[in-house]
Amino acid sequence: MSLSPFHLAIPVYDLAAARHFYREVFGLEEGRSSDHWVDFNFFGHQLVIHLAPKNASQEAAHTNAVDGHDVPVPHFGVVLGMEEWHALAERLKSLGTQFVIEPGIRFQGLVGEQATMFLFDPCGNALEFKAFKDIGQLFAR
Repeated sequence: MSLSPFHLAIPVYDLAAARHFYREVFGLEEGRSSDHWVDFNFFGHQLVIHLAPKNASQEAAHTNAVDGHDVPVPHFGVVLGMEEWHALAERLKSLGTQFVIEPGIRFQGLVGEQATMFLFDPCGNALEFKAFKDIGQLFAR
């Protein structure tokens, strides 16, 4: 599957804390930056953190029920290969990351079975990382 990289710009109210989080916790390569924004290579995609006032979704995330969990909305992330997902989950655990939804398997034994985990960055932006047992079921019903 060949994908075009996406560009996502998100608000952060503490640029230094968010920069540290994406660079050190995730080990992302930093690109261009200014006093108000920083580009990162987010698993081959362009993530830009922009200094902005705290917004409502960063104060208290809305949630929707999915497979017995309260999933924060909005959220973003990336679909990884299963081995890469497990490596990331172990890295985050070893760093003492606080998860909103602990790494685990969703829809076990069903169409769309996937590994998933949710966490917040220091500015309250929710992230989800997932991997599918069968990537061919990414959009399966």
